[in-house]
Amino acid sequence: MSPRPQPGREYVLTLSCPDQAGLVHAVSTFLLHRSGNILESRQFDDRMSGRFFMRVHFDVSDPGVSLEDLRTGFGPVGQAYGIRWQLHDASTPTRTLIMVSKFGHCLNDLLFRKSTGSLNIEIPAIVSNHRDFEPLAQSYGIPFHHIPVTKETKAEAEARLLELVGELDVDLVVLARYMQILSDDLCKQLDGRAINIHHSFLPSFKGARPYVQAYQRGVKLVGATAHYVTSDLDEGPIIEQDVVRVDHSRDPDELVTIGRDVEARVLARAVEWHSESRVLVNGKCTVVFR
Repeated sequence: MSPRPQPGREYVLTLSCPDQAGLVHAVSTFLLHRSGNILESRQFDDRMSGRFFMRVHFDVSDPGVSLEDLRTGFGPVGQAYGIRWQLHDASTPTRTLIMVSKFGHCLNDLLFRKSTGSLNIEIPAIVSNHRDFEPLAQSYGIPFHHIPVTKETKAEAEARLLELVGELDVDLVVLARYMQILSDDLCKQLDGRAINIHHSFLPSFKGARPYVQAYQRGVKLVGATAHYVTSDLDEGPIIEQDVVRVDHSRDPDELVTIGRDVEARVLARAVEWHSESRVLVNGKCTVVFR
């Protein structure tokens, strides 16, 4: 595990803009004038769209240079080049609200990884439309919010969720096998800050028993996809995917176990990369600086 960034010393700048000459020089010069030292720099020139993407992790040796000083100073650079940018203290954990229904493998995995320090996140709340994982939340000392959802109460439930996002200053919402379809309005309000996970059988095998259908069709790959939530169901910008090869000897229960392991790993990677500002949305896809 790499060492944790030093608070007030290490920062991450991410940016995207139309590709043009002088971008890297402008960023480097800005950092040089503020006692910045680049620890890691990644960039990508998308020649298909003509856009440039960059992530810079740097530290600052001058204790008098603050995050606000850096943000204020970078403003004119951003304006000059038409840059969309974000600048964060690299040590600040991402405040992450986790939503779950009746399958707890992804939730349990995220809680464990957070507890061991492998994810730089804070979890101010767990939200569920069932009470199955309330004891698990309590064992980690995390507030649990039961928000049941029916056709009649869906609007009220989503309003309560948005209240929690605001009250708890949530940066990221993770749907860790939360088995409810979010409304178009909620998807728009959580744009770019909500991640979902689904198995790789979509759209081939829909419904409550996709692994049984997969077994009956003799699938050879079991996988999962983590993506940002949009109003197009399970079609948001993809952050991470993975697969495991299987064969005829695997029964449906074994496929379920394999699938859950893959889902947990893929979702954890997506949350990790998002929390480290390694994911930049590029239209309907993403640039991921791993």
